[in-house]
Amino acid sequence: MINTLHIKNIGIIDDLFLEFGEGFNVITGETGAGKTLIIDALGVLAGGRFSKEIIRNGENYSLVEASFYIPNKGYEEDTVVVTREINLKGKNICKINGRLVTVNELKEFMKKIIDIHGQNNNQNLLNVGMHIEFLDTYIGKDILSLKRDYYRKYKEYLKIKDELSNNYGDEREKQRKLDLLNYQKNEIEEASLKEGEEEELEEKRSIFMSSEKINIGLCEAEERLNDSTIDNIGYSIKALEKIEKYNSEYSDVVSRIRDCYYELQEAANDIANLKSDMNFDEEEQNNVEERLNLIKTLKRKYGNNVKEILNYKKEVEDEIEKIENLEVYINSLKNKLNELENKMYALSVRMNDVRVKYSKELSGKINKELKDLEMKNASFNINVDFVENTEETKGVGSTVTIEERKFTKYGLNRVEFKISTNIGEEEKSLTKIASGGEMSRVMLAIKSVLTDSYDVPVVIFDEIDTGISGIAANATGDKMKKISKNHQVICVTHLASITAKGDNNYFVSKKVKDGKTNTHIKKLSEEELLQEIARISSGTVTQISINHAKELRKMCIKNIA
Repeated sequence: MINTLHIKNIGIIDDLFLEFGEGFNVITGETGAGKTLIIDALGVLAGGRFSKEIIRNGENYSLVEASFYIPNKGYEEDTVVVTREINLKGKNICKINGRLVTVNELKEFMKKIIDIHGQNNNQNLLNVGMHIEFLDTYIGKDILSLKRDYYRKYKEYLKIKDELSNNYGDEREKQRKLDLLNYQKNEIEEASLKEGEEEELEEKRSIFMSSEKINIGLCEAEERLNDSTIDNIGYSIKALEKIEKYNSEYSDVVSRIRDCYYELQEAANDIANLKSDMNFDEEEQNNVEERLNLIKTLKRKYGNNVKEILNYKKEVEDEIEKIENLEVYINSLKNKLNELENKMYALSVRMNDVRVKYSKELSGKINKELKDLEMKNASFNINVDFVENTEETKGVGSTVTIEERKFTKYGLNRVEFKISTNIGEEEKSLTKIASGGEMSRVMLAIKSVLTDSYDVPVVIFDEIDTGISGIAANATGDKMKKISKNHQVICVTHLASITAKGDNNYFVSKKVKDGKTNTHIKKLSEEELLQEIARISSGTVTQISINHAKELRKMCIKNIA
């Protein structure tokens, strides 16, 4: 569950901090006060898209931070703090328990924690392509391994299809391609490149460029470390050797000086050798420069370094072999494609069987939920079609039927939700529903079933009650209250019957200070809640509306079956 939420510089929100409780959290308030901005902020925290225009006017960044209590989920700690900060330049800083993560990592993490159903999410129901996602979410683990196995093969299938479409054109085009590839191959081969060569050449060039400076340094070192210096150390050794028998400390000192003496002799010889090696060779320097220029030219064409150039050469050789043996290669690809298609078909059949089985189960559960939501005459059904397309190709004097399976990332299934909202009406696609209230209740029915299928601790509804009232609104509130028994639910509403069911109620208002509008939020006491229910019910707070609010609250705090 969400323990705390901190929002800074989003829309008219200046700096907002609130604590949520367990169960059913209901947010109400003035129109335009920022209720939906709170849900939008949670959407940003969940990895959603963010427009720079939402950053509060006059500020250069927005911040959303929440602490979640999620025990028994395999995380190192039960409390997880998630932060996302975005500035005017579009820079994102995302953190989970202080650890920097990418937006995609944040999104992957948060989709296991929070499920947001906003006012626009009903559009997913109008997208037939999303219906299979809803069904598969309900099925869960019974289809997950099949989907993973299928999708791995599907990606390989698409890659081979793309490769087959690249047939290099006619013979003339194929020859032009071969000429280019052979030129590239020969150019790299003639260079006789070796890994690590460029670094060695750069080191030599550095020495050549600094030869005068190096020579001066060696000469000065040799001059300072002359024979008289080393001889003086030798005299010191002889003097100490005469007295070392009198004290062990004398012996230790002479031993250390003797070691230095030998080291200095060796170092002096090394300096002399290095100096003699410093003979400037102009021809060698020119060779180094030419070699580096050649490598630079090849890098511009074939890679960022010698290793990448050599890897490119290997790719060129593979492609040359492929073109020269194109017929054999294409046949090999076709055989592999045929083998993949057979495996994908078998997996598609198995996925279809699972989807057909669970579609009936899911339809039954959604129909039960719809009846609870005062759509007693509605009949919801999930159509699962197994699609195998055939195409007819006309040849000379005959028609040949070629079977071509149209594989998608889901297999060969097409899933569509259909509904009849009244007795005697023909079953239609869910996309044909005209009533926003009916669409909201269908989505809530689906969410009610799916929340039992996946273990997301926080479920958020932003004005899901749009377009409904009366008995239907009361039933919608009961349904969200029921979901809150196993999940923390946060709901933005404008209906009194839903507000009255809250375990924790919050009122959002806006105030003007120093010429700027600010959003404020307050957790309501029981007495303040009655005032809010009265305000929502009648628009004004009177004794009659207060009495009605008390009665409504009394009815709503009863246990929901």
